[in-house]
Amino acid sequence: MKDRVEQVINRIRPAVQMDGGDIELVDVVDGIVKLRLVGSCSGCPSSTATLQMGIERAIRAEVPEIKGVEAIPS
Repeated sequence: MKDRVEQVINRIRPAVQMDGGDIELVDVVDGIVKLRLVGSCSGCPSSTATLQMGIERAIRAEVPEIKGVEAIPS
C-alpha cells in the first residue's frame, strides 16, 4: 500500500513543487497516510485545503483503502 501511495505522491509532486513546496511520505499506518509538507507548504494557510482537497482526494482515488491523510509537523 505504501508503494502505491508513493506513486500517487510522485505524480502530484510537480504541481506542489511549482509553488515552492514539496511532499514527503513519512509512513502509512492502519490506513492513515502521514505526510510532511515542506518548503513553502510548511505553515502555508492553504496547506490544509491542499492536503485534504488535493492530496487526500488523489490518494484515495487510487488507493481506496486509505482512511485519511495527516500532516506531520516539520
